[in-house]
Amino acid sequence: MGSREASPATIFCFLLLFFLSCKCLASELRATQTAELKVDASPQLARRIPDTLFGIFFEEINHAGAGGIWAELVSNRGFEAGGPHTPSNVDPWSIIGDDSSIFVATDRTSCFSRNTVALRMEVLCDNCPAGGVGIYNPGFWGMNIEDGNTYNLVMYVKSPETVELTVSLTSSDGSQNLASATIPVFGASNWTKLEQKLVAEGTNRTARLQITTNKKGVVWFDQVSLMPSDTYKGHGFRTELISMMLDLKPRFLRFPGGCFVEGEWLRNAFRWRESIGPWEERPGHFGDVWHYWTDDGLGYYEFLQLSEDLGAAPIWVFNNGISHNDEVDTAAIAPFVKDVLDSLEFARGSAESTWGSARAAMGHPEPFPVKYVAIGNEDCGKKFYRGNYLKFYNAIREAYPDIQMISNCDASSGPLDHPADLYDFHVYTDSNTLFSMKNTFDGSSRNGTKAFVSEYAVWRSDAGRGSLLASLAEAAFLTGLEKNSDVVWMASYAPLFVNDNDQTWNPDAIVFNSWQQYGTPSYWMQTLFCESSGALIHPITTTSSYSGSLAASAITWQDSENSFLRVKIVNFGSDAVSLTISATGLQVHVNTAGSTVTVLTSGNVMDENSFSNPNKVVPVKSQLPNAAEQMQVMLSPHSFTSLDLALAHQVAAKKQSCPKCAQAPAHMSPFTGELVVYCSVHAIPESEEDAVIRENEPAIVKRLKKLLMLSTDGTLNMHALWLIRRELALPDDYRDENLAIADVEEWRAKEYAEKCYERCNTDIQHMKMEVCVHSVSVNANNNR
Repeated sequence: MGSREASPATIFCFLLLFFLSCKCLASELRATQTAELKVDASPQLARRIPDTLFGIFFEEINHAGAGGIWAELVSNRGFEAGGPHTPSNVDPWSIIGDDSSIFVATDRTSCFSRNTVALRMEVLCDNCPAGGVGIYNPGFWGMNIEDGNTYNLVMYVKSPETVELTVSLTSSDGSQNLASATIPVFGASNWTKLEQKLVAEGTNRTARLQITTNKKGVVWFDQVSLMPSDTYKGHGFRTELISMMLDLKPRFLRFPGGCFVEGEWLRNAFRWRESIGPWEERPGHFGDVWHYWTDDGLGYYEFLQLSEDLGAAPIWVFNNGISHNDEVDTAAIAPFVKDVLDSLEFARGSAESTWGSARAAMGHPEPFPVKYVAIGNEDCGKKFYRGNYLKFYNAIREAYPDIQMISNCDASSGPLDHPADLYDFHVYTDSNTLFSMKNTFDGSSRNGTKAFVSEYAVWRSDAGRGSLLASLAEAAFLTGLEKNSDVVWMASYAPLFVNDNDQTWNPDAIVFNSWQQYGTPSYWMQTLFCESSGALIHPITTTSSYSGSLAASAITWQDSENSFLRVKIVNFGSDAVSLTISATGLQVHVNTAGSTVTVLTSGNVMDENSFSNPNKVVPVKSQLPNAAEQMQVMLSPHSFTSLDLALAHQVAAKKQSCPKCAQAPAHMSPFTGELVVYCSVHAIPESEEDAVIRENEPAIVKRLKKLLMLSTDGTLNMHALWLIRRELALPDDYRDENLAIADVEEWRAKEYAEKCYERCNTDIQHMKMEVCVHSVSVNANNNR
């Protein structure tokens, strides 16, 4: 048979197919990367993370407080609102009627000395229209009025003649009446405080408060307040927003800013003493950095109360005589220093002290535990900062030596030139840069001033209004803070809140309007770090050619019942990763039951949550059936994965449980950091005995296997037992006991039980005593 040569076209097609096949194969290989993560959970290498590592930072920005967590529904309740050039105005109050029937203006006739502005309403009509004329307030972009709820109205009124006022909650156009009451005002020259409960008979998310009358004449109004009756703990906070804060389990609350503390000009900076006392008497102020008026119902006292309600340490950020545009010379800073010392006495002083009595009069006789203060905000480069700082530092250190003081100057790359307990570190940048900053503190001095990363976030182009991509970079950054928590003691995201109607700063952790709210991916990312504060951090090593796109950390933590090894991994890349996890050094085995995996990811890195789809990017939790010390997991592209490996319980007791137990081998618990000992006489409640047996069965079987392997002829080598005594939970002096053939007498067992009862204070009537024999009987003839 003859041969046939391939044509050039055939060869070309073959090479093309071969090339495409290789490309497809390479693509498949590249689509799934491999990596190995090793966790060394040895107790001696574990380090406790500060209890304060993760908290929250609240700033009055984006109407986070006024029209946000502070539940006051009336905007500009005292008619004081203005700006840098307007002393007062009535906005957003409007009239019901027209210019021929009603005229309103502000004057300075209020009964309150610190806020003298009041509203004068003159009714001009002799025959007013049905329903009357008057004024209305739409609140902060509409009031959320819900059917069946009670709303408490308080207002101050003055009228020279008797008049009937109708107060109503209506729809935004006044057509739907949700609640209404008529209040008589008797003619007098003095101001009268009126209070009225309004019970809604319908729901409207954009309602308004209106005050009307049919009688011709003049009426003055001041300090008109409408509060829902169901605020958080009755403290004036919007419950559903506080609930989202609580879900972050914050260890501290930094307040009230930020730039809000400084002001563009000092005249508009936050003044703590003008924000305390009866709410009616607070003058409020114009926040000229974020460009809106606050009546300061959410004041210094309320922030301290909020810290207490959250179970978070308060961090008071005060103005140090510096704004964005003007400064107080250090030579003239003394009044500012005195003001801050007064603020600390208000928080910490006894109820008999000058300012402590003011706090007690507001309903909190016990002091607030203020142990951290920040001296200014982002002021390090200002001319008088260092001089002013030292004046504050020295005065506070002398008066309150336990208070930790925070400098505005960065010490991450070099020591400070002034004393400080912590220093502020702020970072707002793009996602790639923040991901790369996960190792920022690796080279910081371990003996220097500790860092407070009080503001961090991805922002601008790749952040949107809160993207998945931003949250992944932030998660990677936080794993670096965990690993460097010997030098980083605190961290908080910023900003925390944004009212959807005032998007001055994006992105933010929590978005809300008058009646609904959702968390951005950055919020949900933080929930996976809730357990880190106070946990134990373990060293890890990652091996992969793809490791430049991975960030990870490992901790052990406890809830009220169980202990977990939590391994968090950020896959910042576009490829899936097959990850092999190896955990060594654990003192107990991984329990599949109770182990879970939580993943934060989405179909597109720029995906965001919204009111219409609030759960588009949220963590998804599921069981982890393959949980083990050695295991494999698949990491989705652009994902944040948190593995909680449940750890079996150890039956352990404190070292002092009984005399014999005091000699037993002690171990450092990888979960609590406490020295624990396998108690030679320990008590187990009957209701828990079965669970304890099940949980410890693997360890018991493992010990029995060791004993069987040591015995070939029915006897045990005592030196071999000595070598493995700690694995068998034997006391160090077990060889000193009588090892002759003998039975354990009942009186001896009773003696040990009585001793354990005396030491452990255990109720023997409700406990079953498990006795480890200190005097061992060995009978070679019957294989004992």
